[in-house]
Amino acid sequence: MGRFGRGAQRARRGTYLLPSLITVGNLFCGYACVMYAMRGDLTTAAPFIGVAVILDMLDGRIARLTGTTSAFGVEFDSLADVVSFGLAPAVLATAWGLSELGRWGWAAGFLYVTAAAIRLARFNIQTGTQTDKRYFIGMPSPAAAGVPAATVFFYPYPLVGKAQALAAIAVVVVPAILMVSNIRFRSFKTINLGWDRSYIKLFGFAALIVFIATEPSVALVIIAYTYLASGFIGMMITRLRGRRAVPRTEA
Repeated sequence: MGRFGRGAQRARRGTYLLPSLITVGNLFCGYACVMYAMRGDLTTAAPFIGVAVILDMLDGRIARLTGTTSAFGVEFDSLADVVSFGLAPAVLATAWGLSELGRWGWAAGFLYVTAAAIRLARFNIQTGTQTDKRYFIGMPSPAAAGVPAATVFFYPYPLVGKAQALAAIAVVVVPAILMVSNIRFRSFKTINLGWDRSYIKLFGFAALIVFIATEPSVALVIIAYTYLASGFIGMMITRLRGRRAVPRTEA
């Protein structure tokens, strides 16, 4: 094999390795969040989950674009997600306020970790069988992790007393229930931003970036809770359309 052939082979191996390297970055963010949360540095811990969400979106897309998808990559990604979107948010919420509730607090955190693991396992077995790619069945684990992460980032002060700690219970239990539910959540992978001459969508995306850059804590908490509420809104719209579609019979 010539020099150029060996160079092409090394480049190909590097391409296969790239998605897994991004997954390692995702895993590191989850680990760093846990470490900083255990030290009580909530302001530093919470953003690591946001970075993990971005890396989680990138690894799969890069693998598909480069044609380097593999069974190993799928399993490795899921294991990293259990840490970054299951364990890390639970530890973060525990350091934020769940610890004030004693056994009930760590039990709520464990329920969240379990729900995230179930959600990821269900996603893996439904990937090839789900017909409507526009929606996720159950809240995606990265979006669910964004709820406690954005909340703590917005209010990074430890909750004191059982009354305040109830807020931490809601922040983990509600997303946990939604992850294992059958409520549909919109998948942004299939949204076509389009190329039209109005450029409204491009301008809106730029405005969103400006909002996040200028007021990150406010913007991220709005985005997290808006997506959480979107599942309920979509369910209500579907039911209303179903009622209108049922023909009325005259008495």
